[in-house]
Amino acid sequence: MAPQISPSILSADFARLAEDVERIADSADWVHVDVMDNHFVPNLTLGLPVVQSLLKSSALPLDCHLMIEDPDRWAPQYAEAGAGSVTVHAEAAKAPIRTLRAIRAAGARAGLGVNPATPVDGFEDLLGEIDMLLLMTVEPGFGGQPFLDVVLPKVRRARELIKGRDLPVWLQVDGGVSAETIERCAEAGADVFVAGSAVYGADDPAEAVRRLRGQAEEATAKAGW
Repeated sequence: MAPQISPSILSADFARLAEDVERIADSADWVHVDVMDNHFVPNLTLGLPVVQSLLKSSALPLDCHLMIEDPDRWAPQYAEAGAGSVTVHAEAAKAPIRTLRAIRAAGARAGLGVNPATPVDGFEDLLGEIDMLLLMTVEPGFGGQPFLDVVLPKVRRARELIKGRDLPVWLQVDGGVSAETIERCAEAGADVFVAGSAVYGADDPAEAVRRLRGQAEEATAKAGW
């Protein structure tokens, strides 16, 4: 699969979200929406009403990343609202298979998120239940954190597991993805890249997305994934 870029609006201007989403409309593949509840992670951000509003104002599909305490209850509602992808965290979901199937049944892609310290091998049996595996490359909760290189071997291991099962599962990385780190992520096997500060901290967010995509495509071709 060709690399995809999913800019995180956690780094956008919350007072002008629709406008900031429009700035990347011609270059991004997704809009990454970080939903935090100040319980699972120590931050409070956007919720379902904001997602519903964004769906009315943008043609880009929403990639909703739920960093919340009770994803089993809330995740299907994001899918029902029209999100293109809904990711729940393995560390938070009490009934992950049921929740992932509910997301799919509501018409969205189902994603499973894994924190930096959580081993990926334990979720091999769930690969058939998901459309995307999200590996956090920072500790979840805040944007602008430095990239954790220690996660790269896990990215490579996840790619090997997906390839070994011959499944069409996307491998997403989220946290500290920038011009300095995206090539390493692509070489390790990631194909969906969440970038916040690297996009919205640039003078031209759309051009920043294009540059990141170019770097990822070149690194992916070189790695042979």
